Amino acid sequence: MLDFSLDFKGKAALVTGGSRGLGEAIAGGLAQLGARVLICGRKQENLDKAVERFSNRGWKVEAKTAHVGHWDQVEDLVGTAEKKFGRLDIIVNNVGMNILTPSVADAEESLWDKIIQTNLKGTFLVSKAGVRLMKGRGGGKIINISSIAAKKAAPGMGIYSIAKAGVEMLTRVLAVELAGDHIQVNGVAPCMVKTPFSGPFWANQDLLKEITRLIPVGRIAETGDVVGAVLFLASNLSDFITGEVITVDGGSMA
Repeated sequence: MLDFSLDFKGKAALVTGGSRGLGEAIAGGLAQLGARVLICGRKQENLDKAVERFSNRGWKVEAKTAHVGHWDQVEDLVGTAEKKFGRLDIIVNNVGMNILTPSVADAEESLWDKIIQTNLKGTFLVSKAGVRLMKGRGGGKIINISSIAAKKAAPGMGIYSIAKAGVEMLTRVLAVELAGDHIQVNGVAPCMVKTPFSGPFWANQDLLKEITRLIPVGRIAETGDVVGAVLFLASNLSDFITGEVITVDGGSMA
């Protein structure tokens, strides 16, 4: 009999940027289904508040401060996962930064570096560090959070779009390179998700109306819409899927 399950008991997961918004929802989904979860973020205060919210729901989630764009902090982060869990089965590279920017040709080098470091370099570094533990356990799942911005240029989002396009190619390259180690690497590319991260867009009713006009289902995404795709890719239901990016956009790219 085939064993298909969304039970993560005995599994250990790392969710970057897990102190709020989409990352918190993903971490909560994994914890609710039995995974031991470590989240990271740059501010201890935000992590403490998130851990308290998880605890109030009966889920034990560990937290560690880290800037995923710095190798020494990433090594320490993955080392913490190894120390606490003795293994690492799931990585969700969720950390992202989207700053409205001028045209790419007019952008300052420092702005380019900041956005690329957080979105693309951070995904590379966390994956690189985590793969060592996954290989030691005979496999694992890496899920990279992308965006439909990776597929479509939009005003004010040029550098972010480039970074997320890089994340999607990184996903495919790692998938091919790590397939023999039984590590599946996939991505999820949502449209706008209703989180504090995107608040400046959806809080403006005129802008929200214009955005939803382009989404066939007539609304922007809720965090649960994205969490479902992540849990599928983190589970054994997706064991023969690798190098793919699931678009979660209510049909807007169609």
